[in-house]
Amino acid sequence: MTTQFNIQAFIELALSRGVLKFGEFTLKSGRVSPYFFNAGLLSDGEALSVLADGYAAKLQQCEHVDVIFGPAYKGIPFVAATAVALSKNHAQSVPWGFNRKEAKDHGEGGVLVGASVAGKDVWIIDDVITAGTAIREVVTLLKQAGANIAGVLVALDRQECGQGKLSAIQEVQQELEIPVHALMTMQDLMAYLEQQGDQTALANMQAYRQRYGIDV
Repeated sequence: MTTQFNIQAFIELALSRGVLKFGEFTLKSGRVSPYFFNAGLLSDGEALSVLADGYAAKLQQCEHVDVIFGPAYKGIPFVAATAVALSKNHAQSVPWGFNRKEAKDHGEGGVLVGASVAGKDVWIIDDVITAGTAIREVVTLLKQAGANIAGVLVALDRQECGQGKLSAIQEVQQELEIPVHALMTMQDLMAYLEQQGDQTALANMQAYRQRYGIDV
């Protein structure tokens, strides 16, 4: 059985769980955003399954998927659920792993847990790339373990500029020379609001995109 990712259904699920909110939110960058996305609130079986099904479906379109990897901490349940979704929905058993925040000094030791990444093409799975710092750290960790980074898969691309004209995702793609794919984008959120006829929220999103958005 194969499944396709339905963006509208996921947006509605995210809204129902408080994962996605429209309003006024001050980000770490100091910007006042008209929306906020917190994938950590996908904290029940149904919600996590929908996200994992989306990741699994997207990975079917990607090349060189030897191992999938979830950065601690949020990425750990995401990558585990995605491995299950790949097996159940796509008859594809993919090894998975994650990292510890602190190295273990007993037992098997180290910071990497799960499947070996040495000599493997690894896809990193996470929720968003905000500044790209966390992804760079994980990439360094994986490369030190002998992995080849095949790409990164996230839930949301905010499509806004970082320090320059590029977004954090574009900076990661350019600097690390790897593909970064997203299940949905800010444009998808705006299309949903337009479809729902929410002119106020849509106008706020358009103004924010006008000020901070990247060229797509």
